[in-house]
Amino acid sequence: MQKIFIKYTIAIMTAASFLILLINFLFYWHMLEVRQFATFHTKIEQVIHTLESNRQELALMNESLDEDYLTRARAAAYVLDREDVLSLSVVEMQYLADLLNVDELHVIDESGFIVAGSVSEYVGFDMREHQQTSAFLALLESDGEGAYLIQGPQPNAAEGKLMQCVGVARQGRKGVVQVGFEPKRQMEAQSRNTYDYIFSRFPTDVEEELYVIDSASGLMLGHSGALMQEYTGNCYQLDRLSDCAEGAYRKGQDGRLMYVVSERYDDVLLCAALPADIMFRELSRNTLRTFLYLLFIAIAVILLLNYLVRRKVIDGIHLIIKKLTFITNGNLDTTVDIGGNREFQELSSGINTMVKSIVSLSDRISAIIEISGVPLAAFEYENGASHVFVTSGLGGLLHISDQKVADLCGDVSSFDNYIKQLTKEAVEGEEDVYQIDDDRYIRIHMSESEEGKLGVITDVTGDMTEKRKMRYENIHDPLTGLYKYQYFKKMTEEILHNIPEGKGCAAVMLDLDYFKDINDTYGHDVGDRYLQSFSAVMASMPEEHFLTARRSGDEFCMFIFDCRSSDDIASYMDGFYEQLGRNQVALSRTQTGTISASSGFAWTDNKNTDISELLNRADEALYEVKRETKGTYRGF
Repeated sequence: MQKIFIKYTIAIMTAASFLILLINFLFYWHMLEVRQFATFHTKIEQVIHTLESNRQELALMNESLDEDYLTRARAAAYVLDREDVLSLSVVEMQYLADLLNVDELHVIDESGFIVAGSVSEYVGFDMREHQQTSAFLALLESDGEGAYLIQGPQPNAAEGKLMQCVGVARQGRKGVVQVGFEPKRQMEAQSRNTYDYIFSRFPTDVEEELYVIDSASGLMLGHSGALMQEYTGNCYQLDRLSDCAEGAYRKGQDGRLMYVVSERYDDVLLCAALPADIMFRELSRNTLRTFLYLLFIAIAVILLLNYLVRRKVIDGIHLIIKKLTFITNGNLDTTVDIGGNREFQELSSGINTMVKSIVSLSDRISAIIEISGVPLAAFEYENGASHVFVTSGLGGLLHISDQKVADLCGDVSSFDNYIKQLTKEAVEGEEDVYQIDDDRYIRIHMSESEEGKLGVITDVTGDMTEKRKMRYENIHDPLTGLYKYQYFKKMTEEILHNIPEGKGCAAVMLDLDYFKDINDTYGHDVGDRYLQSFSAVMASMPEEHFLTARRSGDEFCMFIFDCRSSDDIASYMDGFYEQLGRNQVALSRTQTGTISASSGFAWTDNKNTDISELLNRADEALYEVKRETKGTYRGF
């Protein structure tokens, strides 16, 4: 009997060991892929975050420099308007340019010729001869006060040297004052936003590659290897990378198999790759270790079973198995007490200790979580079990009472239904994140298997609050709280294309009258309060018909929708101006004023109308009002 028992035991242990080895191999390989995918995904997201941060930095810097350059150009115009320009020499103009900290300073007469400048070669240059310079001639025809033109960095007409030029119309006479700057800061900032530069600053593991491919042409735009070789393998070809978003294997150089993860960003495909043989190496080491562990365990179990059989303990083992069955079925109050020899007593004591450890496991895990300070709770239950294992922080995270937790944990079916109801609808744009009340958010990660379910609940209220704050800042103007212009266009386009039959809408462009005088007379703080007061009137319009935004400076726009005719638009505009007339703005401690604004609107009931065209029509109507009357509105 002993030999037959040992023979079958060896066969079973061998089969089980190989099965476990196979499962471990597949599981560990899957975990390697999951881990590598998470690593690549994180690195690609970091690259995207770096690109976005650099772009925002460049945009903010350009905006700041444009304002600074315009201020210097206006200062130059102010000085030159009080001088006889024709009598100024190149040296005097250069001296003035140095005082203003600009690289070039020129004066253009009403005929379009440079009549004075800090560069002698440019004096007498005809601005009409080149596309770059002729753009400034439009300022000669402008009737608006403070007309100006800011060009982006581009080669100048005379030498092809990269410059950024700013021109302002002269006051009291026809002419333009132009200043020029070498855009060193912009070029330096742009150089930091190249893929090769970012990759060169980005750490990679051994033989790991990061690269980017143009989505349209398939050309390699950047590589962590600095493009020092030909990339001809399948893992570098656009048509083989498009389906690697979840991770896939592609052949690289010399037929070497690569694990590749790709992600689309704007018009490019960001990719990360690692040779599969590096992953295989780690898998092989793990498989070998597991094999040795299983071999050791199998030998130990066989020897132990041989000893127990030899001591005629099969009946005792059957009794232990019977009691263990009670325990695994949820009867944790079962006590194993097998007497007869010291080994059975120790085994019984060990099993009882293990059961006690299982019973107190929830409290110990809860204590560890509480010590760590992480707002986290876990739950687990097996199919067919009668009790749910939970940590003590569950009630606090779900905002339910301890009694409610106890009732749910005592009934697996009730607990399962509660979790299903809780996870019925995730927060828009988020995965596994759910809102449990007005200001509380949780993330539930749950794993299901044939045995049961395992879940972890974490409090992500802080993360969601920060994301909502960032989204608000991305789409709202910081000074007025109105929508930013680009987001406004996106929203109005959706509304326009979904207007019901028989209804129409109108785009309204608004411009504050005499705003420059307000700033010049009372200062920019009062000017900001003036803008905020006007924006408050716009924001007070009924949301079911109005969408409002700040375009730039003292220019605003509204979108009035769900109206039956243009008469409704006029009625809403009358109400707006009536509200604006009742609004008083404190200009100083003793003075208040009423805001004056001009506006123009364009009506349509055609859902296929282009929103940009509609806004342009409203702009034309606005200019008509500004030219003729001011302080009122007109339809296109």
